[in-house]
Amino acid sequence: MLKVGVLGAGHLGKIHLRLLNQSEKYELVGFYDENHENGAKIAAEFGYKQFDTIAKLIHAVDVIDIVTPTLSHYKCAKVSIKSGKHVFIEKPIATTVEEAEEIIALAKEYNVKGQVGHVERFNPAFIAVKDQIENPMFIETHRLAEFNPRGTDVPVVLDLMIHDIDAILSVVKSKVKAVHASGVSVLSHSPDIANARIEFENGCVANITSSRISMKNMRKSRFFQKDAYISVDYLDKICEVVKMKEAPEVPGDFDMILQNAEGEKKQIYFNNPDVSPNNAILDELETFADAIVNDTTPIVTLEDGTEALRVAYMIIDSMNEK
Repeated sequence: MLKVGVLGAGHLGKIHLRLLNQSEKYELVGFYDENHENGAKIAAEFGYKQFDTIAKLIHAVDVIDIVTPTLSHYKCAKVSIKSGKHVFIEKPIATTVEEAEEIIALAKEYNVKGQVGHVERFNPAFIAVKDQIENPMFIETHRLAEFNPRGTDVPVVLDLMIHDIDAILSVVKSKVKAVHASGVSVLSHSPDIANARIEFENGCVANITSSRISMKNMRKSRFFQKDAYISVDYLDKICEVVKMKEAPEVPGDFDMILQNAEGEKKQIYFNNPDVSPNNAILDELETFADAIVNDTTPIVTLEDGTEALRVAYMIIDSMNEK
């Protein structure tokens, strides 16, 4: 079991603490929270050991789980890596691309592994269909959330949209060519609603919408590719695959056949892949443990997290131009 310590015991930090405490792959040593009063409450309620300095916690563990506000990710990662510790960093990886690139360089220099907490990669609905997403040419995503003051210190692009940016970059094997975006600030000082159109060099286009002031929650993506349409509902954890193939010469009574203007016939068939229930946060933490123990590449690398941040800032820059 790897010894792990958690930096940050806010809303998400408490979830990480609970799951790491349950995990058979980690030994939870303790945590550090900048708000010592909050930390004392958590230590008293749950029995986790509270450390009074970051340095003491880092010294006592093999892995540091960074669940602090984004502004301190770089500082926490830097001191952890320089102490030779593996780092799990919640998304976004850092405040700037430059900070993220330095984290990558440090991890290589000190020969430690890092993973970024893009949890939708571990969503069971996405896992169920990701191997069927092949060369998509149009992608549409909607991530809408009811208003919550937590997270409004950053633009909705870094708060919500970055989840979809990372998922899209994981299936589109091409470089981003251009980004066009617009956003509106409604309740916050930064955009609360944003729409972005990402064009890739291979011709794929992704249209992404995110809002944190919606009346209902929605997290859906649709992938369109040659002869197939794939939908993923991250919230309800369901997915659907609609495919087309050459129509049989003698269709069955219940076969759905379409014919185009040239007389070509295609058969449409539906597939609802089995979705295996899981705890996505626990899975991302435990696959990181596997990567450390087996010396393999983490599922969401520091480079992946950096590329998602880079594209997020391309979107923010496009909004600012307007």
